[in-house]
Amino acid sequence: MNILEIPFLSDLTAIRRDLHAHPELAFGEQRTSEVVVRELSACGLEVHRGLARTGVVGVLRRGTGSRAVGLRADMDALPLDEKNDCPHRSKIEGRMHACGHDGHTAMLLGAARYLAQHDVAFDGTVYFIFQPAEESEGGAAVMIADGLFERFRMDAIFGLHNWPGLAVGEMVVMPGPVMAGTCSFEIAIRGHGCHAAMPHQGVDTLVVASQLVLALQTVVARNLHPCEAAVLSVTQIHGGQAWNIVPDDAVLRGTIRSFTAATQDLVERAVERLCTGIASAFGAQIAVRFDHHYPPTVNSTAESEICRRVAKRLLGAERVRGDELPSMGAEDFAYMLREKPGCYVWLGNGPGTGGCTLHNPHYDFNDEVLPLGVSYWVNLVEEVLPAAPPQQ
Repeated sequence: MNILEIPFLSDLTAIRRDLHAHPELAFGEQRTSEVVVRELSACGLEVHRGLARTGVVGVLRRGTGSRAVGLRADMDALPLDEKNDCPHRSKIEGRMHACGHDGHTAMLLGAARYLAQHDVAFDGTVYFIFQPAEESEGGAAVMIADGLFERFRMDAIFGLHNWPGLAVGEMVVMPGPVMAGTCSFEIAIRGHGCHAAMPHQGVDTLVVASQLVLALQTVVARNLHPCEAAVLSVTQIHGGQAWNIVPDDAVLRGTIRSFTAATQDLVERAVERLCTGIASAFGAQIAVRFDHHYPPTVNSTAESEICRRVAKRLLGAERVRGDELPSMGAEDFAYMLREKPGCYVWLGNGPGTGGCTLHNPHYDFNDEVLPLGVSYWVNLVEEVLPAAPPQQ
């Protein structure tokens, strides 16, 4: 592996652990953004604040080139009680960095510092984008609405995520869909309440709900082409308050994940047909509502090939994987990739043993990954913004 020597690695590790100990939730990353501003300013970068409330953009220019790229890291934590005993465990009850955004922020800060302090050959502008509110709140979309791409005009944008279960020193780079789009649904069932000892006098909403839960499992299995992918999971059932009353109402909620708009539409139409049919069969009324969240994260082909070249040069060809299945998890970097070409990669975080998996109370970012992430970002800048060869 051709990993850079990071002279300030101990500083970077301390920053990462400090961020881990002080997690902040979506749009409340005040302390985190102050750390980001402090570090970028110390490197002499131009710093812009206020996009999506707590977002920060650092600007580094070199040479005379007109091309520009964006490098993005997310900053927010999760509403979760940490169960680790490490010295840098969360100091705030009910909040923890269980997805590694502390590491993502530290790696991008490290790249900014390295590029600012070393004679790295590139020609153009690098925008270091520190985004709030990735976890379910769509901070990327808010940054875009606040003028991210109008104020900071860039040709492409790049992101990365640590990936437990993938060995340290390995990376996944894939063109096309890499993360799913996500949609929640709610199915409201209206029947006719009655005494549980006299069910013939009512329309049992819990029976209807039970039929729907089973029927919904056929949507993907019996409507999609076997080579297409989607997930439909019912995650909530609510109904009833007493053991001897058949309730008037029941509610089902859940999630749909898919990689294309066509698949999402097919799944929704199938759900609506089942609801209509089961309502008719049982004499109930059923209303279904879909709430679309993040779109699929889709990498552009040319930028994925650039990232693959950089990763192979950095880690070795045998450590760069391009044949992994995409994840049914969602990522709001998708909004940025809808606006600009780019690539989102997975960087190995280690085996994920002992609960060190994403969104788990035992998760902790692996500090061994810090120099790999910094090296990837620096090499990517050199590749995407090549300096003109010296004139003879």
